Amino acid sequence: MANLLVKRKQPDAQGSVLSVTPKSAGWTYVGFEVFQRKAAQDFTWTSKDREACIVLLSGKARLSLDGKDQGEIGGRKGVFEGPGWSVYVPVGVTCVLKASGDLELGVCTAPGSKGAFPARIIPPEQVGFEERGQGTNRRLVYNILPDTAPAESLLVVEVVTPGGNWSSYPPHKHDRDALPEESFLEETYYHRLNPPQGFAFQRVYTDDRSIDETMAIEDGDCVMVPRGYHPVGAPHGYDLYYLNVMAGPNRKWVFKNDPAHEWIVKKPR
Repeated sequence: MANLLVKRKQPDAQGSVLSVTPKSAGWTYVGFEVFQRKAAQDFTWTSKDREACIVLLSGKARLSLDGKDQGEIGGRKGVFEGPGWSVYVPVGVTCVLKASGDLELGVCTAPGSKGAFPARIIPPEQVGFEERGQGTNRRLVYNILPDTAPAESLLVVEVVTPGGNWSSYPPHKHDRDALPEESFLEETYYHRLNPPQGFAFQRVYTDDRSIDETMAIEDGDCVMVPRGYHPVGAPHGYDLYYLNVMAGPNRKWVFKNDPAHEWIVKKPR
């Protein structure tokens, strides 16, 4: 298994600053990349065997799908401003985004097949919102592509954890293909911090401790979760954002809490 922590790099010719592929991760389903484009630069995506959800992390762009102009989308200045715009791109459709200024994109991918679903724009008003947790276990969840929305494999969600809070907590996992008790989903966490000089912590561990890594996360880092529990902690003073990409053999998010810590959510309020 590859190192679970993936660091940002200098942009290549296509503007890629971070890349996780099934090959680099040593797994089967999830792909995730971050691209940066400048004003008037294009970003083009098409695939013969992978569906994509392209999340506009910041900036605006002119969108075309299979050569048909869809107008300008985007507009948030950063990921801490609330929900943004996304584009679902099925297999075989060509998506082109021409940057109106500085543009950052998260490209979430998973296996797909041609003709399963049409391409579509996901505006902020179609992003589901919920607040989870109590006390210092509070986080804001923006469901871009939940399992109730049309897609073949992908699940995509943004989460903001206020400073001093824990997230993905109590520790939970989804690494057994055993529905209805639990689903198997690979997962990536793309992290941002506000202010950006901060850091946070994420632990990934299994019951037998065959995986047990605790990582200091900086702005722009990505953590891969092949299996196991994966809680995140944000220190006081630094809000934490992460973009989750999940995919597996069944498009259902069914998790199991670590039995040692499940008492936290079962105690009386």
